[in-house]
Amino acid sequence: MKNHRIVRLFSSGIAKVLVAAIIPVTLFAGIGSADTTPANTITLTAPSGIPGTPALPYTGTTAPSFTVPATYSNLTVTPDQGVQGVPMKITGSGLPANASIELTWSTNSSTWLADVEPNTVNYLGTSYSKFNVIMTTVTTDSTGSFSFATKAPADFGGVHDIYAVQNGVALAHGGFEELRILKVTPTSGPIGTPITITYTSMGASLYTGGAEVSYDNHYTGEMMANWTRGTASIVIRAAGPVGTHFIQVGNAISFMYMNVIQSPIPYTNGGMVKFKVTKDKGPAQSFITWPANVAATVSQVTTLSSAGLDPASHAVATLSPTTGPVLTKTTLSVSDLPETGTATLNWSTVVGNRVNCTSTCWSFSSIPIGSAAITNGSINQQITVPDNLGGWHVVQVMNGSTIEAQVPFYVKESIVNFTNNAGKVISEGLATANDANTVAAIAAGQSGVGSHTFKDGQEFTISIKGVGWTQLDNTLGVDYDNSYIGYSCGFNSNGYMVVHLKATGAPGTHIIDLYPMLYSLSPSFASTPYGMVPVLSSNHDYPGLALGYQVPSMHFAITIVK
Repeated sequence: MKNHRIVRLFSSGIAKVLVAAIIPVTLFAGIGSADTTPANTITLTAPSGIPGTPALPYTGTTAPSFTVPATYSNLTVTPDQGVQGVPMKITGSGLPANASIELTWSTNSSTWLADVEPNTVNYLGTSYSKFNVIMTTVTTDSTGSFSFATKAPADFGGVHDIYAVQNGVALAHGGFEELRILKVTPTSGPIGTPITITYTSMGASLYTGGAEVSYDNHYTGEMMANWTRGTASIVIRAAGPVGTHFIQVGNAISFMYMNVIQSPIPYTNGGMVKFKVTKDKGPAQSFITWPANVAATVSQVTTLSSAGLDPASHAVATLSPTTGPVLTKTTLSVSDLPETGTATLNWSTVVGNRVNCTSTCWSFSSIPIGSAAITNGSINQQITVPDNLGGWHVVQVMNGSTIEAQVPFYVKESIVNFTNNAGKVISEGLATANDANTVAAIAAGQSGVGSHTFKDGQEFTISIKGVGWTQLDNTLGVDYDNSYIGYSCGFNSNGYMVVHLKATGAPGTHIIDLYPMLYSLSPSFASTPYGMVPVLSSNHDYPGLALGYQVPSMHFAITIVK
């Protein structure tokens, strides 16, 4: 094909909200690294409308339960392995004559687990379950035989059981092993070219559910397909120098299983594709990639609780807009308040960290954001979102120490612009480093003057606002020229993240990408795989999507000069 290459991988084996309140600090004095027992574990439901998600195979109807006797006939499946879309034929014989037989196909569901608390969200790993769907109903002939021609569906990879069922009993059994396809497009372009990597038929188990992406033998990140039913599609950017580079994808629990062909799951053996960097066009502007815009499937919102609420209040609060970066102007409207008076307005958040703590790591806090006059029982007033932590917060309408109403607002991450003396933006997020230990320098994260150009070996910074505090949004993994070099956190600094890096490599353009990651260290829980690495597939498959989180990927480019 002209613009992409396909590698087929075979193996030899088979907003208007509620009235609520912030919880007093004293109730949660011990939340943090000392607390390692999940209190509210939720098996997350995938939001509907995630792009690229295959439908359930065949009819999509879950098959009624059936029994499998000790002895049964064999179904012949030809071929018995292949990639999605390959034609296959299922035949059976020795079955009841002239009978209606239901064929079933085994598939899986795969999802994420989270511990959803009033003041945080903890990542708890993944969950998998197997079930059967109805393929079709066939009628045997006078000899008890049938033949059914179909195609392998887009589904999770691995072995799929096929049963012939009559009256709740399996009469015959066969199987089909679904193999993987790696597709990379395009296969050439300048530095910074978006490269789409699509990997199909990933599995629904711990050892088959993840894949590593590497670029020239450098770890780039993890890709997952829990909610996209085995098909992961991600985008990375071409990095220099000019010439041929190698993109590899392989089975991984965060990091690649290097000899998987000798394992019990050889069909997960992955593949490698060449990419040719054609030229250096210079750095593009910094930009943000937002995840799929889908509706949350979990109603709980951090910092939202009924504690402290006026039980007699019927007030209802709304915000417009309901989401945005720090310093967003949003209009607060409240109805059914007492006729007159003045309400104070608070912003609910948390303070603390996950590192320098013992029994108390973080606690609730309220930030005053002004007052509002009540006219005829209503408030209609513009407020400014504080320059603070990102994620879910609530605006509280207070009558003294009593909450009359509150409404959530989601703070999105944003890139800090650097300006000159005339106020013109000269750099989006990128700046020189200022390692002075003065109060002003430390308050600015030791970032200096905005610039896209740095000398080889020079220290520079990337500045982000609105980073959150949960295990889903308090850190971002950092890739330099598609090589994962570490992560940065914005919790202790109230959402202000300044990443310090060294400009290294040959003169020319170099790319830096920041990806969401699942922080799984403190507090740490058992069985939390895929943590502490960039999740390249977070746009479509990330637990935060079920809770309304919009954790983005961020993209930068610098020029190195001699």
